[in-house]
Amino acid sequence: MIKQALILALLLCFTMNNAQQVIPLYDGKVPNSKQIVGLKDTTAVFPSGNKTIHFVLRVSSPDLTIFLPEKSKATGIGVIICPGGGYSGLAIDHEGYDIAKKLNEKGIAGFVLKYRLPNALYVENKQIVPLQDAQRAIQLVRENAKKWGINPNKIGIQGNSAGGHLASTAGTHYQKSLIENPLKTSLRPDFMVLNYPVISMADSLTHMGSRYNLIGEGLSPNELKAVMSDWKTSEQKLTNLPVAEEKIKEYSNELQVTSETPPVFITHAVDDNVVKVQNSILFIAALQKNKIPVESFFYAKGGHGYGMDNPTTDVEWIDSCTDWILKINK
Repeated sequence: MIKQALILALLLCFTMNNAQQVIPLYDGKVPNSKQIVGLKDTTAVFPSGNKTIHFVLRVSSPDLTIFLPEKSKATGIGVIICPGGGYSGLAIDHEGYDIAKKLNEKGIAGFVLKYRLPNALYVENKQIVPLQDAQRAIQLVRENAKKWGINPNKIGIQGNSAGGHLASTAGTHYQKSLIENPLKTSLRPDFMVLNYPVISMADSLTHMGSRYNLIGEGLSPNELKAVMSDWKTSEQKLTNLPVAEEKIKEYSNELQVTSETPPVFITHAVDDNVVKVQNSILFIAALQKNKIPVESFFYAKGGHGYGMDNPTTDVEWIDSCTDWILKINK
């Protein structure tokens, strides 16, 4: 009996592992990347409470990890997931894979996007690189929707922290294609889910690290690395560095909402002292002004970076979120 149980467990593990497929984002040459021989992804591990967090520090080959639900549960809905990390890394586990697995429980396919970071050491035009990869992910999922059992008109994008900035950028900047798109595939996500997102690039609201990593100029990559090495002082140091006003406006997504912006679910903790909750509030106001459906979920406490599991409460925002996703995609 023990032997049979062990074999069954191994088979289940094998099945689960094979339900996840990792595919490269691009065929052949990756656009807007410097050709550096031997460049590889790098990952660090950080302790966080009773667990460790895997943090991708460099992405040389962007990809998608595909989590498909059981066929008996499948709803035909897909969500591209953008982990956060201040545009300096990706918290790939609790802001990526864990969310995809939770979505699978509700019959929703999850596609975790390992997008390139805006680091001038490795890319040509750093400010457009994350959005290029997000647009390519939408294109790839939409063009392969039938193969993965997805309705091409039910593809959303989800993002956490700086990944929330990327997701909201994809939802407000889709009119301009930054990738080759011979089939004229729509790059507009059908809905957005934003978890403690960076929205604004304005001085009084933004997360300075995310802003400078994406659109800041002047510091060499090594100088920026030195500034960012101490997160306790980096925000104040970056505040004093100039950033072009036109870029601040362009990437302040509360200013980019139109009547065509997709519906949004947005969640934030009021006591977040890393990304101010006003980011979400301003975005909600802009959506309401343009009559875009929006549902919000605010925690009184929880701080920043908790992924799905806010340690201050047993209530999980993602339960309300999945209900909302299913409701708007009937």
